Amino acid sequence: MQEKFNQLDAKIEEAKLGGGEKRIESQHKKGKLTARERIHFLLDDGSFQEMGMLVTHRSTNFGLEKTKFLGDGVVTGYGNINGRLVYVFSQDFTVLGGSLAEAHAEKICKVMDMAMKNGAPVIGLNDSGGARIQEGVVSLGGYADIFYKNTLASGVIPQLSAIMGPCAGGAVYSPALTDFIMMVENTSYMFVTGPNVVKTVTHEEVSAEDLGGASAHSTKSGVTHLTYANEIECINGIKNMLSYIPQNCEEDAPSIPYEKGDENREELNTIIPDNPNQPYDIKEVIDQTIDEGSFYEIHKDFAENIVVGFARLAGKSIGVVANQPAFLAGVLDIKSSQKGARFVRFCDAFNIPLLVFEDVPGFLPGTDQEWNAIISNGAKLLYAFCEATVPRVTVITRKAYGGAYDVMNSKHIGADMNFAWPSAEIAVMGAKGAAEIIFKREISAADSPEDKWKEKEAEYAEMFANPYNAAARGYVDEVIKPSQTREKLIAAFKMLENKVDKLPKKKHGNIPL
Repeated sequence: MQEKFNQLDAKIEEAKLGGGEKRIESQHKKGKLTARERIHFLLDDGSFQEMGMLVTHRSTNFGLEKTKFLGDGVVTGYGNINGRLVYVFSQDFTVLGGSLAEAHAEKICKVMDMAMKNGAPVIGLNDSGGARIQEGVVSLGGYADIFYKNTLASGVIPQLSAIMGPCAGGAVYSPALTDFIMMVENTSYMFVTGPNVVKTVTHEEVSAEDLGGASAHSTKSGVTHLTYANEIECINGIKNMLSYIPQNCEEDAPSIPYEKGDENREELNTIIPDNPNQPYDIKEVIDQTIDEGSFYEIHKDFAENIVVGFARLAGKSIGVVANQPAFLAGVLDIKSSQKGARFVRFCDAFNIPLLVFEDVPGFLPGTDQEWNAIISNGAKLLYAFCEATVPRVTVITRKAYGGAYDVMNSKHIGADMNFAWPSAEIAVMGAKGAAEIIFKREISAADSPEDKWKEKEAEYAEMFANPYNAAARGYVDEVIKPSQTREKLIAAFKMLENKVDKLPKKKHGNIPL
């Protein structure tokens, strides 16, 4: 029997070595951890239980039968993060470049199936050269199997993708179907076609980093939600994110113990400038309102005119969506609408209440926006809010103009509680533009059109550039002092804890994609 034990031990050691010492050393020289090292740092000590360690591929094409590695280039299993169950797959670049084929894909699909059955998140640590060419269509089929599982799991369990090396061709679509993508700066990249193909087809010379590196996808495309300087920071980011989200769609958002104290925040009373055209940083408002140091921003460097992220309020997890007056005056445009809509839908899928801070002068005008479909893209954000059934609370800090007022979680589209600060301006448009339209004849007939315009602008502002008309109609539930915001929000979300809201029976809606 001891001989059989020795044989098992030898196989386990062989599997743990992956592609061998030389390839592991090469991986480390690139500043990258191995597949198993990543899992070690991700999961609670001693909690990892591996599945499929001894799996090998079954291909005999192009001499592959002579090149077999236990595990077939991916480490799969389950364990705990801060005591909570998660499932994980970690691609091993030291084994055939982490290439995906039949057995490799089967292992990933197996942990995804287990995660669905047991209602726990799936974390993919991606580091793969792409499809295993030697296995042909079988490898393509393996990718498609994973895509199908991603789609079935969407909205049922959280799916997180960390890109820790190359991710090219068909490989990029699985991360794209998951909820959040994280990338490591300088050592990871994503693209459908690589620099060589781009050069051949378009004669454009571009590096892998510029084409699909962490910076490109976090600032230009918005494909990646978070970037980190190294793999350890990325792994810690995954752990942090999971602390804000439930295990599955049947659970409520997580909460931590909280002791009630003085909830008044006097600093908020001085945050809005006297000049309505002067910017301020909405993140200061967020930080003063939520539990100290709890804001976990998503998509920080993309579409900065809107701010989204997770936070805690009185210990409970919430999602925050806020216009940013410090960037493009906080207007809504194509990118910010896409960014906001996706985050709202994630929060709604996983029962995370939504807090909206509104200071929006409208939608960004121009041919670029119109020709690139600001109409349907803006409608995505509108649709996302309309469809959300989680508790929804809005605070209007300053401008709430035109259709953007409607879109930003207004009472009319199902918001539960709407507060406004005395500085709020709720109107069809700004006073200057409105006066020019309404009093056009009067202004043009005046001895001094400029003076008359200013007079009428002030008249319109006094009548409409305030929150009281909306409050009189019940569109705003309460006008509050900024210092009261935290206290009012805690009470509102507490009141909404048992909210039940159902959508009409349907197969699914048709969001304007």
